[in-house]
Amino acid sequence: MQKILELQYDLIKSSRSVLLDYCETLSPEAFLTENSSFGRGSVRNLLVHNANTYIGWLGIRALKQDRPFIAYESLSNVEEIRKLYQEVDALVADFIAAFSEDYLTATELDLGDEMIAASPFQLFTHVITHEFHHKGQILSLSRHLGYVPVDTDIMR
Repeated sequence: MQKILELQYDLIKSSRSVLLDYCETLSPEAFLTENSSFGRGSVRNLLVHNANTYIGWLGIRALKQDRPFIAYESLSNVEEIRKLYQEVDALVADFIAAFSEDYLTATELDLGDEMIAASPFQLFTHVITHEFHHKGQILSLSRHLGYVPVDTDIMR
């Protein structure tokens, strides 16, 4: 199972790389332009939000790491976002390795105001599908800003 998750995450990283290459074609203003119709407001904010989702679910909750969430305003360009995702990639590798013997047993996770049960496989599925949901928002937002989105699908 470990190899399957690693291979699947490689596909995620490939798609993300295409998205980040595309984001580099956006003007700095477009990258930071906030639009309340798109969840977290800007392309930058959506990318940071995705990274924070990995940090929160895999790092803080599953691996019990003491990690800060990243402030949107602390990053201002795609190069900084790429560095953030290198940290996310290392976190995902640690997560996959930590649960390599058992991906299906649910454990209790503290959400602050409630406890939920989730397996490592559910957590992994949650963060990668969450990223793809917001990837779609990023591409839609860029279209709204006058850009022509590229194909970032796994099957491209």
